[in-house]
Order: sequence, then C-alpha cells, then structure tokens
Amino acid sequence: MNRYLLIFAFLFSHNLTANEVEIVLVKFEKSGNAWRVHTTLKHDDTGWSHYADAWRVVSEAGKELGKRVLFHPHENEQPFTRSLNELHVPKGQNIVYVEAHDKVHGWSKQRIQVDLRKSKGERYRVSK
Repeated sequence: MNRYLLIFAFLFSHNLTANEVEIVLVKFEKSGNAWRVHTTLKHDDTGWSHYADAWRVVSEAGKELGKRVLFHPHENEQPFTRSLNELHVPKGQNIVYVEAHDKVHGWSKQRIQVDLRKSKGERYRVSK
C-alpha cells in the first residue's frame, strides 16, 4: 500500500510542476532614462482558473522594479508577448531578473537573469 502512495505522490507532484509558465524570450529596449520590456511567455492556459497572469522584473536583492499583470487567459495565442513601459532600473544596477506567474503554481521556478550591459544572453536581448 505504501508503495502505491509513493507512486501517486510522485505523479501528483510532477503534474503540478509540468504546467508552469515558461519565459521564452525577454527584450529590453532603452528609452531615455527608462526601459521598455517585451516578454514572451508560453503556458498551457486552460481558462480563467489556470492561466499565466503576470510577469515582473526584480533586482538582484529581490525588489520588484515593475510588473505586468495579464487580465485574461491566452488559450488560443501561444506563445504570446506583452510589454511593460517606463521600467526604471536604479543607476548602477546591471543585473535584473524576469519572473513569470500563473494562477495555480504562483511564481515559476524558472527566471531569466538579464545583464543590461550585454546585447544578448540566454533567452534575452538588450538594445540601447
């Protein structure tokens, strides 16, 4: 009996992480003293109870610098890109992270580290 419980627990926990939102690509564009950020997400949206509902930019210390709330599911539009204007990154802050959220799993374990001094990196592009 315990063996069956362990198998069930493994399968159930694996299923919970299988549908986390994925950050496909992030683009930072310098605009004056601020940034415009375009983030492409992929998620198996299943309707209003389970969809990718936000992404944000945070500092190395974890301070939220900007957030883009997504107000509806994108079941028939995958992957999809949404933008955030007027993101202000403190002077001297060169590394930021982009994180994504969905209604069931919360903030995804995947996050993209962006070095604003470089023109590109893994899953990101920067233009000044």
